[in-house]
Formats: sequence, structure tokens, C-alpha cells
Amino acid sequence: MNILIVYCHPSNLSYTFDIYNHLKKMLISENCFIEVSDLYANNFQSNLTVEEYQREGGNNIKLSIPNDVLEEHRKIENADCIIFLYPVWWSDCPAMMKGWFDRVYCLGYAYGHVAELPKMKIIKQGIVICTAGHPNKFLEEIGIAQSMEKVMLEDRLGTRFQHKEMLILGGTLAIDEVRKEHLGQISE
Repeated sequence: MNILIVYCHPSNLSYTFDIYNHLKKMLISENCFIEVSDLYANNFQSNLTVEEYQREGGNNIKLSIPNDVLEEHRKIENADCIIFLYPVWWSDCPAMMKGWFDRVYCLGYAYGHVAELPKMKIIKQGIVICTAGHPNKFLEEIGIAQSMEKVMLEDRLGTRFQHKEMLILGGTLAIDEVRKEHLGQISE
């Protein structure tokens, strides 16, 4: 299976980075081919340029798509599964991950199909894994967990994926107590 991991965290000292390494080892042991878009390591440009905005706004669909976005399209087209891995910051993914969706899910590719442009294929599996400081129970009680799931699974992954799931690894503020449980959840 070809798996694309879209990973977003600035520090290799983070718990999210530990999860990332565990996930890669697990997938390699299952003989998966892994390609990674490490947004911070690649210094991914998350902000739309004026030209991209003009293209996305429908003012000029003939404006070119930047090479870094085309490279992400190539990775998507090679993937059977895409895993989005990031920490929860202010009830959502980091801005760089949001910028990935803003730029990579461009007009004509991920939505608003235009006949002369390549259209994003339907991916078999979409998995969202995020680490969160607060426990899942708290995130559910205040409605944040449901909100994150709705945005990620119904909007960002949407009909672009056949099967979608989200795993919130909450409670990381008490990391020693939950680490083993989280690793078990990922392995499922």
C-alpha cells in the first residue's frame, strides 16, 4: 500500500514527533511504501500568493499552479491512503496544515472540476491523527472533538476519500499516563 503522511509539527522533541516515528516504523514493518510531506521540514509555504488567490477566486483559472503544489498533487495521486498527523492548536490543526489544504486543494483539482485540468482521484483511505493536551472526554464535553471531526472528515477529506476516520490522542498533558494507550490505538 502507498501511504502519504502529511505531517505538521515544528519540533522533533514533541510527542507528535514520537507518534510520527512510531507510525512510520509500524507501516514499514507492514511493507507499506511511505512518502512524507513534512510541512515544517520542507518550509511549506502555507499562504496563498496574490496569483493563487486570483486563480482560486475564479478570476483566471489559466494562471499556473505553483511547483510545490504540483509536487503535493503528485504525492496524492500516488497514494492509496493519506494520513494527516498534527497537534491540536486552538481547536484545529496548525496554520501550516490549514495552508496545505488552502493551496493543495486548488480549484479544478480538489473542487470545481474544470474539464481541461486534472482532477484529484478518490483516495481509498483518509486517516486524521492529532495529539491534544486536553483529555478526549473534556474535548467531547465542550464539543471541540465533534467540531474537529466535522471540519476534518466532512469538509477537508469530504468525498475525496472512500473511508475516513479520525483519532484524537488526547490527554498529552499527562503524557506518561497515556502514552502506552495511544500507541495501542495507532496500532489498531
